[in-house]
Amino acid sequence: MKISKNILQLLHEQIGIEANASNYYLYVSSWCKVNGYDGASSFFQNHSTEERAHMLKIIQYLNDLKIDSVIPQIQKPSQKMKSLEQACKISLDNERKVSQAIDKIINTAQKENDHRTNFFLEWFVHEQIEEEDLFESILQKFDVIGRDKLAIHEIDKILEKLSHKSS
Repeated sequence: MKISKNILQLLHEQIGIEANASNYYLYVSSWCKVNGYDGASSFFQNHSTEERAHMLKIIQYLNDLKIDSVIPQIQKPSQKMKSLEQACKISLDNERKVSQAIDKIINTAQKENDHRTNFFLEWFVHEQIEEEDLFESILQKFDVIGRDKLAIHEIDKILEKLSHKSS
């Protein structure tokens, strides 16, 4: 085997984390659409697609190493959305958890001198920096623009523009 059982287990866990992130963003997209936040709905739907692509990237890495992937069952999102701001706060928390999980795999790969996995995960590190920065920036908009209906409408329009950037 080209990677250790420990690394393989962590990568399989990461596949599940990415799948659950995709599922969560799809849930938020649906909630946004139902509540009249069309821009945010597009933004979160794009994020759902991105997270699925991350999952597929890990699966492809394992396939390239001729290792079967374990596709885990996804979890039903447990959060009941109350506001667009809450959705963004939970998203930031989730992205931070993803970063911690990636860091754990990298730390393990470094300890095991698994340079190929370490190199493979560099892309994910850069991606997570961007994701955390993005959600921190969105949350700042609530502080700067406000939380009244007009402010939320403006933030929804900003998210619409962001959804066009990432697609």
